Parts: sequence; structure tokens; C-alpha cells
Amino acid sequence: MIRRVFLFLVALLLFINGAQYARAHEIQSAYLELRETGPDTYAVLWKMPVRVGARDSIQPLFPTTAKITSEIVREQTRDNYFERYTLNVPGGLNGVTLSMTGPNAAIADVLVRIVHADGSTEFLRLNPATPTAVVQGVPSRWGTTLAFLRLGIEHILMGVDHLLFVLGLMLIVQNRWMLLKTITAFTVAHSITLAVATLGYASAPLPPLTAAIALSILFLGPEIVRHRRGETSLTIRHPWVVAFAFGLLHGFGFASGLANLGLSHSEIPWALVSFNVGVEIGQLFFVGIILLLERAFVVLAMRWPRWALALPAYTVGGLGAYWTIQRTWIMFAGLR
Repeated sequence: MIRRVFLFLVALLLFINGAQYARAHEIQSAYLELRETGPDTYAVLWKMPVRVGARDSIQPLFPTTAKITSEIVREQTRDNYFERYTLNVPGGLNGVTLSMTGPNAAIADVLVRIVHADGSTEFLRLNPATPTAVVQGVPSRWGTTLAFLRLGIEHILMGVDHLLFVLGLMLIVQNRWMLLKTITAFTVAHSITLAVATLGYASAPLPPLTAAIALSILFLGPEIVRHRRGETSLTIRHPWVVAFAFGLLHGFGFASGLANLGLSHSEIPWALVSFNVGVEIGQLFFVGIILLLERAFVVLAMRWPRWALALPAYTVGGLGAYWTIQRTWIMFAGLR
């Protein structure tokens, strides 16, 4: 009973943190690309998610000697702002410190991709912890790995719908060996579709995909109730099968942002591996923290009323239903 109440409290915290977001699986980092097209000349692509704020709330900050030498072409879709222009930087970008400006600059999360004249690529990351970064001019495989590793970790830990699905599985699975088997099946499944989608072999439209991911959470609600009542089902007997099936959906969700970063074919494999490892680190961290806190919660030996036993199932099912309705509404609203 204590285990179920504890997991209910975690589910409630996830809801408070993430119920306002209908697209929890999308990568919400801004993206800045600087492609060297000639001596001291760069083609600039600036992309910022609409959800982050108004167009001028975050802007790249270049050296005072840099000048925009072309018209700024602006475009806005339902999800992103785009700006394209040519920038002249006397002496080039090597050794230059990049940062952001604007009202939301202090909370900016920006992935920077610099394509040098010889075709080599350098990745930098700007966020509240590291608001500035220096262009080294010498691409580093370690720098690329670290950038996408962090992106994967942050992406999974901010994906409250994914974490709630994992939490739902933990409410059904009691045996530690079966939990390991279930989480492994989920990992293998979303790794497959993450790779397939990022490499361009398959894709899934995002609005119905996010609704389907919410539906996977809703599906677990009744299964948790059956488990509590001592009943059985395919999910209860073989939770790893269900975890694998729904993991395929979640993998497409993970790929939604990574596939849109404009990476070249040579960059995608390493970025994909690094990002996926980051996702797994974040997922294992979440599961480990839950198990450790659960153990601490049991040691406290707190007593709860009987009605608390029903709360976890209805919380998971209720949030799944809420997100399903919300995302379905957004999906159909976008078709108008």
C-alpha cells in the first residue's frame, strides 16, 4: 500500500509540473546554425520554438564588429519562428564568444551548430548553466557527444508523459526481474523507432503521435486497477510486451525534435547514439530515484487510509485521459 501511495504522489508531482504542456516530447531548444560560405561570411539560420516566447524574447548576440549584410527573411509556422540572413564577422568566428540577448536570454536553451568552410562541424550548447560558449574552430567529437548526451538527458527528464508511462509500468510490475525486463523492452523499442525516424526511413505526424502517446498512459490506468483487484490480463502477465509495443510510439516522439535539427547524414549516426544514451541515462536515473525513494518511504512505515490504494490507478488514467483529450483537440484545431 505504501508503494502505491508513494507512486501516486510522484504521479501528482509530474502532473503539476507538466500538465500545461500538450507536446511534452518535442525538443524545445532553440537552434542556431552558422554556415561559413566565404571569408568572414556566414549564412545564419535561427529557429526558436513559438512556445518559448515572442520572436524578440531571445536573439543571438554576436560581436559588435559583426554586421548583417543581407535582408532578414522571417517565417513563422505553428510551432517555430525562423530567421535567415548573411552575417559578416571580421576575422571569422574562431575564438569568438557566443551568447544570447533578450528578456528570456537568462533561461535560453540553444543548440549551436557551426559548419566551417572545410565542411567540419562544431556543436555548442547555451543554457542557464553555461550562458556563453567560445567557438574553438577545431571540431571535437567529444563536444558533439556531450552536447547531444545532455540534450537526451534533459529531453527525457522534461518529458513528463514518458515518465508517467514508466511510472504506470512500475505500478503494475512488482518483481524486480520483471521490472528490469519491462524497462529493457521499452528501451529497445523506443531506440528502434528513434533510429528509424532520425535516419529518415519512417516518420509519424506529430499531433496524432502525441495523442497516441497520451492514450498509452490512459491504457495503463485500468490495468493498474485490475492488478490491484488481483485480476489478470496480458499487460499484467507480460508487461514487457505492452512496454515494447508502446515504446515504439514513444521512440517516434523522441525523434520529433532530433530529426528537425538539420543535421547532415554524416553527423546523424553519432548524434543519434549520443542522444539515445542520454535518454537511457535519464530514464535509468528516474527509475533509480523512484526505487530509492520508495525504499525510504517504506522504512518510514506510514499508515494511509484504504481509499488511498485506488488513487494511483485513477491518477495515471485521469492524466492520460486529460492529455488525450487535450492533444486530440489541438490536433483537430490545427486542421482548421
